[in-house]
Amino acid sequence: MHGYENGTIPSSRNAFSPSFLTRIGQRDEPPTAGEADVAGPWHVAEVPATGWGLFRAGEGPEGGGRPYAVFRHRWQALLAAAVLPGTGREPSFRLHKEEGPQGYAVEHGPEVAGHLELFDEKLVDGLHVVEMLLRSPESLASLLEAAGQVALERAGAILDGRV
Repeated sequence: MHGYENGTIPSSRNAFSPSFLTRIGQRDEPPTAGEADVAGPWHVAEVPATGWGLFRAGEGPEGGGRPYAVFRHRWQALLAAAVLPGTGREPSFRLHKEEGPQGYAVEHGPEVAGHLELFDEKLVDGLHVVEMLLRSPESLASLLEAAGQVALERAGAILDGRV
């Protein structure tokens, strides 16, 4: 798992003792561990002379915490904060590898949600990311913050016209 190199526990504050975390770390991880590792919440903080770091809640540069990622621009770090929680989840959309009479089937859960004329894995990956953003108000807020004022003004006008 991220931050647990060579069996060491990150230096950030934790309600569980380092010895307990070391002992439990010796057991098999549940299948949900990957999702828990990236679930967040995440926050973006400036990392002097480097850029903008992506930190877990309770961690930050002021306490000597290491960022999960560092980006040159704040908006890029916000995008990472928005999509990172979805990277630990199993994809909710699946693309059939064989073409059927209606094209390539796209499943959402147990149902066929639609069909594609062309085999387009990137579209299906994008659907997973966007659905994850819709499920997480915090992730959606990070995305909107990254968009900036001009994009929000334009989107607000479009949305107001639609509603």
